[in-house]
Amino acid sequence: MLTLQPIFRGLASNKDRTVLVGLSGGVDSSVAAHILKKEGYHVIGITMALWDGKKLPPSPGGKHACYGPDEEEEIQEAKEVAKILEIPFEVLDCSAEYKRSVLDYFRNEYYLGRTPNPCVQCNQHIKFGLLPELAEKKGFSYDYFATGHYARVEKDPLTGRFLMKRGVDLKKDQTYFIYRLTQSQLSKALLPIGSFHKTRIKEIAKEAGLPVYDKEESQDFYSGNYKDLLEHEPQPGEIKLAGGQTVGTHQGIWNYTIGQRKGLGIAWSEPLYVIRLDKETNEVIVGTRNETFNTSFLVDDLNWIAFRGLDRPMNVSIKIRSAQKDRDAMVEPLENGMVKATFFHPNDSITPGQSAVFYDADLVLGGGVIKEVLSIS
Repeated sequence: MLTLQPIFRGLASNKDRTVLVGLSGGVDSSVAAHILKKEGYHVIGITMALWDGKKLPPSPGGKHACYGPDEEEEIQEAKEVAKILEIPFEVLDCSAEYKRSVLDYFRNEYYLGRTPNPCVQCNQHIKFGLLPELAEKKGFSYDYFATGHYARVEKDPLTGRFLMKRGVDLKKDQTYFIYRLTQSQLSKALLPIGSFHKTRIKEIAKEAGLPVYDKEESQDFYSGNYKDLLEHEPQPGEIKLAGGQTVGTHQGIWNYTIGQRKGLGIAWSEPLYVIRLDKETNEVIVGTRNETFNTSFLVDDLNWIAFRGLDRPMNVSIKIRSAQKDRDAMVEPLENGMVKATFFHPNDSITPGQSAVFYDADLVLGGGVIKEVLSIS
């Protein structure tokens, strides 16, 4: 039987506890702060400053994003929310570490022919890592750190481990993006909106008089074309079929992702998709739709939440993209510390560099980074 985190213990036990809330200027984090204040916590709003002033091409119609020149607008909206809620507010400069931990990682992964997860990286190292650390250095002592993620944190009284479960609103569930949180981070994490549906969160925001109740949601970490951030010089190479036939040329493997169909510039008898990127030979390998389906792959850089590590084969469900439903599979521990994952039915476009997150129903078991595809159906 799992017990809920202290947010639900009642006002008497909360009044002397301080919560730092990562305010983004959006409705979810704003309502998280509102709920926590209503629960009796002493709430402090903190916001990340990530934008380094880099000049980038404009992105007409681009939606709100974490990194971009519209950051000042987001900060002002967060400041206004803090004013309405009557809570302290502080902006903390995370731009230097964000460049090292997220942007440099992002560029390097594409250069190596892998597809990165910048939001996963940011949540682990910046939002749940550096941000509360900087607040503490500023003199803000705290008991918990909260965000507006749609997920739930609970504690197993038998093992003492902090567990992560999907948000009640499965359409908004964000466990894929925060599966890398450590036990230390989870022990201080409060996720107050994880037990609500998005429609109710908007209603709460409106009832509380928060002007962000109908604000458009952030869709990605950057609203423009990701190629704006890569800064790689062209490196011409060949586009080939799996059998070795050259069918086109490219200017850098970082311009492609596994499963990509559009923008290949190839006239062929049937649609072609990117099925592999080879850094060593500087080749983009393409094939038919059927050739995008795979079954087995290796996962490394693992983070386990529900237990310390995998010691035997286990049936799970695996999500390999944030927008894709998790699918039934088996994971097996390997002697080298990695995990071999095998879908029961072939899945399309398993992509090195992306995260594979393992679930048991609502429970997040853990996950890691896809290293290599082992078989192609």
